[in-house]
Amino acid sequence: MSWAPEWKRVEPNPRDLGTSWDNRGGGDCGWSSLSDHLGPRATGYREPPLCFCFNNNMVGVVIGRGGSKIKNIQHLTNTKIQIIKGDSEAEVKIFGSHDMKAKAKEAIETLVKKRQSYNSESNADNATSQSRDDNAAFQSPAESSLRTNNTIKQAQPLLDWDQIRAESMEWEKRKWADLPPIKKDFYTESKETSLMSETEVDNWRKENFNIICDDLKNAEKRIIPNPTCKFKDAFQQYPELLKNIAMAGFQKPTPIQSQAWPIILQGIDLIGVAQTGTGKTLAYLMPGFIHLVSQPLPKEQRNGPGMLVLTPTRELALQVNAECSKYSYDGLKSVCIYGGGNRKEQIQAISEGVDIIIATPGRLNDLQMNNFVNLRSITYLVLDEADKMLDLGFEHQIMKILLDVRPDRQTIMTSATWPDTVRRLAHSYLKEPMIVYVDTLDLAAVHTVKQDIIVTTEEEKRVLIQEFLENMSPKDKVIVFVSRKLIADDLSSDLSIQGIPVQLLHGDREQSDREQALEDFKNGRVKILIATDLASRGLDVDDITHVYNYDFPRNIEEYVHRVGRTGRAGKTGISVTLFTDNDSKTASELIKILKRASQSVPEDLITIAEEYQFREQKKDIKRRSRKYQGKSKRFY
Repeated sequence: MSWAPEWKRVEPNPRDLGTSWDNRGGGDCGWSSLSDHLGPRATGYREPPLCFCFNNNMVGVVIGRGGSKIKNIQHLTNTKIQIIKGDSEAEVKIFGSHDMKAKAKEAIETLVKKRQSYNSESNADNATSQSRDDNAAFQSPAESSLRTNNTIKQAQPLLDWDQIRAESMEWEKRKWADLPPIKKDFYTESKETSLMSETEVDNWRKENFNIICDDLKNAEKRIIPNPTCKFKDAFQQYPELLKNIAMAGFQKPTPIQSQAWPIILQGIDLIGVAQTGTGKTLAYLMPGFIHLVSQPLPKEQRNGPGMLVLTPTRELALQVNAECSKYSYDGLKSVCIYGGGNRKEQIQAISEGVDIIIATPGRLNDLQMNNFVNLRSITYLVLDEADKMLDLGFEHQIMKILLDVRPDRQTIMTSATWPDTVRRLAHSYLKEPMIVYVDTLDLAAVHTVKQDIIVTTEEEKRVLIQEFLENMSPKDKVIVFVSRKLIADDLSSDLSIQGIPVQLLHGDREQSDREQALEDFKNGRVKILIATDLASRGLDVDDITHVYNYDFPRNIEEYVHRVGRTGRAGKTGISVTLFTDNDSKTASELIKILKRASQSVPEDLITIAEEYQFREQKKDIKRRSRKYQGKSKRFY
């Protein structure tokens, strides 16, 4: 028998070939156990392995996710590859025939080079290139030649984003080119307002709930106009409007009206942030009337409404529509569009001609998509209670509605709170606005309401509300807020059986029943209204003496809105809130609200807040401990 070198006579041990690439060794961990099952069995093991090295940080690039790349190379080259990770470099051993070893090495080196090139260039330009080159590296020479001969690959041209943007802007211009010009500035400052000194203005703002104004324009800031302390200062040129205001019995504007009117009448976009009951509705309605009747194009030739007010709930929409009718000016016609109302009648009202649309986003978007309403003629847009509209998930409908509203409109946004979502909405749809806010941008309840917090249990709630209702005086009027419709129905039934007249307001009731409930409550036929958070906004009843929170709301913002149902129009009110351990998550935030409004904080509430924070800290420590233990277990 002829002599042969030992490495040709001995078949290599698969365990030796498969030493772990991460240098831990062992046949059933790391790369070694995978390599015994990859691809067809490699031939040419009687030849010595082809060895070379590359940087450790390229090991993952060569192996691929789940070993996909190394499997592909072994399969296409009919080789077996072993990677041993060292201190700084990884050693590669390739077993197989001479030609195939060379091709496997070439494929690995291609992967490494392309990754290095990828790291030095921009991610976007090289992501597609990396994938294409990786696939090319896995192909055998025959496959590569076949693809080259039969398929002519043409490089995809890069997108010219500048051209795309230019075309988009050109399309926008063409879309609105046929619309008539609009006029926005109608303000003439009265002599009395112009003579106010800077000190007088500052003192007035501090004395009126610390009104704060700011210009959000990025470039050179504009001068914040002085407040109009009397109605005639704002509307001296509009005697008919002053007459309607006098008939309503108002003595002077509310603080936010005094500061908002001179800004809006100049045609500047405005963000008004104030608690409920501070007069935000008239703050945007009065300038809106003047805007509509003062346009160069008469309303008869406008071919559509000129003013749009978007509100979160049908109750608020109806309330705004009532205000429009109350202060009707120059024969302006308004229509209220909301889900649950008669759709055919709403369409008919629009088709007969309308100047002002007050709508909820859902129903208006429905009519818009079916071409029942023309929004291209809108020049004055109001997003009322924007924070509530976002809470109710109307952002998508708002976006679609505003696609059909001309971009050079004047936009007013009101909100009771100023979270990040509302800021983002304002940034998207208002142009260089000014902002007016009362007291603070932090959440706060009105100071005209005394807030009583009773720490109790779920079982004691019925007894407590029974005692409260029995002790009501004949002049008292109360809204009882509950968390769920089922609780509202249950509580209403119990009180009705006892002969206590009540009305019920929640989303499952028919619209006619809801309107009747509100009417009975406003007129005083019933003194008790049991409601869900449907009534926390848009319910403008001046003589509500008490708000009773039978269930604490799901968030602190709704608590503030509930409290704002009383203490309106300069009057005082009382809020009673039942607070249980189930509400402990909001205890700390409630304490902050109480302190801002200079209210007493019960010791039991402080205890609940401290206990909740302690429990959360313990949970956090446990989560971190489990996370650490889990990592250690996986490592070993």
